[in-house]
Amino acid sequence: MSGTSVLFDAPGPKARRRSLISSIVAGVLILAGLAWIVMTLAAPRESGGITLPGYFDPSRWDIFADPALWSRILTAGVWATLSAALTASVFAIALGILLSLMRSSAIAWIRIPTAVVLEFVRGMPVLLMMLFILLVLNTGAFWAVVAALSLYNGAIIGEALRAGLAALPRGQREAGLSLGMRPLQSKMLVEFPQAFRQMLPIIVAQLVVLLKDTSLGAIVGYVELLRLNMYQLATFYGNRYLFSFFIVTLVLYLIMNLSLSWFARWLSKRTASKSSGTKLDPDNPNQAILVAEASAAARQMGNAPGRI
Repeated sequence: MSGTSVLFDAPGPKARRRSLISSIVAGVLILAGLAWIVMTLAAPRESGGITLPGYFDPSRWDIFADPALWSRILTAGVWATLSAALTASVFAIALGILLSLMRSSAIAWIRIPTAVVLEFVRGMPVLLMMLFILLVLNTGAFWAVVAALSLYNGAIIGEALRAGLAALPRGQREAGLSLGMRPLQSKMLVEFPQAFRQMLPIIVAQLVVLLKDTSLGAIVGYVELLRLNMYQLATFYGNRYLFSFFIVTLVLYLIMNLSLSWFARWLSKRTASKSSGTKLDPDNPNQAILVAEASAAARQMGNAPGRI
């Protein structure tokens, strides 16, 4: 029996023919849908009694030949987005490290309140955090965006690091204690560096989410890429260029996010667990937490009294 038909019967001639026909029909439908979208966007449209050319008409893109416009988009929009994301990333990683240590503490009055705070922050929408910080604390739009993103993503990173600590073999901690280290020293010098390295691709992937969430700052008045292009510049140049600014904004976000996603996948391959052969999906932080918690639970069961 061939290796490809172990779990299912090999398709016969009729099944292969039906599969081929289905693939051709699906491909034709997809192409037809794409053609309809292109024709719809290229067709002239009425706006306020005036006939405007289609979205692909050169007259809708001529302003982007001006270097001054690109200079404003890059220096004001892209830089504002990246500055908020970079600042929030630093605070989120630092907060995540602190929360992971507090969440894994052996002292109940530290561990339990930290768990409550983590669950509250993870369950609260980021936009509501921004609005609360802006309206109640009156911090300004930039720091409202940075603080909200730092809190939310710091909680996610903290849970990932805490799960990474729990998944480490008990021998790592015991080795540190046998060298005369205190429990906190063993955790900081022996256990935590290993957990951080294991969860590094997941942390980078969470920073991709943080970068995308900076667009919520447009709602609280922070002038980043989305607000600059879709509100200020589109209003200044007129509705004729609204779709053009939308495409430019989309492409710039894709460039930034896909670059970070590629970096996360590269880190995932470099830091994949060699002992278990398990590779964590950098686009799914919940998978990393669940895998680490399952590994820790299985290890605890294996070390329970009465087990071989």
